[in-house]
Amino acid sequence: MCEFPSLSNTTLRHMRMGIDDGFRGLVRAYSDQIDAATRPLQWFLNTLENAFTNTPWFIVLALILVVVWLGSRNIKIVFGSLIGLFLIGVFGLWEDTMTTLAMVTVATMIAIVLGLPIGILMARSDRFQSFLTPTLDVMQTMPSFVYLIPVVVIFGIGKVPGVIAVVIYAIPPMIRLTNLGIRLVDKEVIEAADAFGASSRQKLWGVQLPLSLPTIMAGVNQTIMMALAMVVVASMVGVGGLGKNVLQAINNQFFTIGFLNGFALVAIAIIFDRTSQAFGKRLQKHSEAGHD
Repeated sequence: MCEFPSLSNTTLRHMRMGIDDGFRGLVRAYSDQIDAATRPLQWFLNTLENAFTNTPWFIVLALILVVVWLGSRNIKIVFGSLIGLFLIGVFGLWEDTMTTLAMVTVATMIAIVLGLPIGILMARSDRFQSFLTPTLDVMQTMPSFVYLIPVVVIFGIGKVPGVIAVVIYAIPPMIRLTNLGIRLVDKEVIEAADAFGASSRQKLWGVQLPLSLPTIMAGVNQTIMMALAMVVVASMVGVGGLGKNVLQAINNQFFTIGFLNGFALVAIAIIFDRTSQAFGKRLQKHSEAGHD
């Protein structure tokens, strides 16, 4: 009476074997198409990684600081970024950090390119929102390790599967906050745009997206943070960089190596977080001033 009634082990085994064999057969049948589809992503990732790792460190450092300044316009954030990147270089983690930075940059760009239009569709259609919201709930509650299983089966081992897993894990905040930002636009502003005869496209690009930019930037911020969190997990499928070093430190109980590489990940996360937050606040003030 204490055992819940369930299928027999033989039935479960045959069911699992049937599903797994069918999935593998489908992947083998379309392996050439899958390789062709992921080849541009592989090229883009390798190009960006080579640019980061093969460019003199002082040039990359200067470019990062310029981007931080343009995004934040805060000298304290720029100085803190300089200290963090300097310590990363001093401890011999510069190249691994650049590899991780390239992967996070590519994953974030893909998440934005895919998440922004999906979020716009959610904001325009209540039916689509009701359909997609449970899917996003599942994606955000699913353990991160589970994402690696279908990715490895379909794409194999390597950097591209790791990036795809990171994108799948990190894209929900981008979709949700794009949808939320557009829906929070003042209805009176939309009515005013309608009164002036604006089309749906004009309202989207001229009113809704500009006013929702601070919320969208919050989605970009959360996407970056989740991408960095997924880097260590993605290292299990062949992704290099800091995540690989952290995984090796865990397996071999190397406290110092794990701590230093973890520090580098935290430093990158803080730089991204402070810069994007400062940029979002500037957009908020600009939009409020324009609305007034």
